[in-house]
Amino acid sequence: MEPEDLFKPGAGAHGESQESPLKSLETDLIMYSDSIREISDEIIENQVSQYPVFIAHQHEVSIGELILDKNDFGTEWNIHVSTVEEFVEAGIIERHKQKFFTDKYKDPKKFMCLFVVVPEGANFVFYPYK
Repeated sequence: MEPEDLFKPGAGAHGESQESPLKSLETDLIMYSDSIREISDEIIENQVSQYPVFIAHQHEVSIGELILDKNDFGTEWNIHVSTVEEFVEAGIIERHKQKFFTDKYKDPKKFMCLFVVVPEGANFVFYPYK
């Protein structure tokens, strides 16, 4: 599955069309967009990292710091902030693949780098700011 496919409708178990549960993430990202962009800019400007990563999840994760709590906003997704460097230290991105990842990293002024965690697994997605 390609990362952009996460936001597209899919086929259900019996062939019926169903809306991706991640459509709610897209709705939340539109609301969170300005806050995420501001935090991304601060991380880069303060030279914490050139590669901020935002973790979108509905349960618990043990990486990053919670910045947007779904309970505070009446939304469906929590957002944690981290960096590529922390992902390497945690072993989520293998050290020898860090350069490959950062070479593919999209312009952080135009896109948020998301690590989307769902029960079926997790994937990186670059989502444009709204």
